[in-house]
Amino acid sequence: MKYCWGISREREHSPGRETDDAEILGLTAKQLEALGFQVMLKTPDEVTGTPDAKPLGVFLMCELPEILRHLRGMEMDGIPHVNSPLAVLNTYRERMLALVAEAAVPFIESRVVSTAAPHHRAALPVWVKRPDVHNTQKGDVVFAETAAEVQEALGGFARRGIERAVIQPHVEGDLVKFYGVGAGAAADGTPPWFRWFYHKDRAVAGHPLDAVALGRAVRRTATALGLEVYGGDAIVTPDRFVLLDINAWPSFALYRDEAAERIAAHLAVRFRGAAS
Repeated sequence: MKYCWGISREREHSPGRETDDAEILGLTAKQLEALGFQVMLKTPDEVTGTPDAKPLGVFLMCELPEILRHLRGMEMDGIPHVNSPLAVLNTYRERMLALVAEAAVPFIESRVVSTAAPHHRAALPVWVKRPDVHNTQKGDVVFAETAAEVQEALGGFARRGIERAVIQPHVEGDLVKFYGVGAGAAADGTPPWFRWFYHKDRAVAGHPLDAVALGRAVRRTATALGLEVYGGDAIVTPDRFVLLDINAWPSFALYRDEAAERIAAHLAVRFRGAAS
């Protein structure tokens, strides 16, 4: 029986989430095995050598460019990857902004600025974020209420050798988290799996939310990036919602068991299709 690889996230990309990430990967592997597949779980460091046999398919949570480039080569040889290494790279914030703009989805206003030059912006407060990966350490995402705090955040990036940053306005509203698997209906007509919920420990005003419209906007965004397994955040105001972020293969928190079953079913279709 041919086997699949499941690749974990780098520890430095899972601050405080190492256990959660390991759980969703392990649960997905068990569900995939129940569907008749063999699964080998690997760390990113274990995938760069030459395998003794090609896997049938790869499902991955890793995010570092050097690992993704290696996996991209395997993908080009015909081995399906979920998510595609290119799609994971597309979640790097600066790349993502161009793609979501082209997709015309309701995404938070975002400006890419130099970390070496003074930045002038009238509207405060803002969020200052690194332009590539998501929050991996203190200082990657900074809430700035004053111009001085904005400059300090930019200076922090510059001192770390990060030449650009993304600045986004702070929007008051209900913070929503979402998860999804697939961007279109399955072959049997099953709709894409999508769940949303309010962030815990945050006040909720109860602004009206059109969950169907949110799901459609999220799926358009996922499609623009090439994602099949994804999650992210949105903010809901009295008259609209805007997407704040979307990332590849989250830990799925409150829906882990349900998500693992749905992801495995999605992988089974993808991997069996490659084998036929």
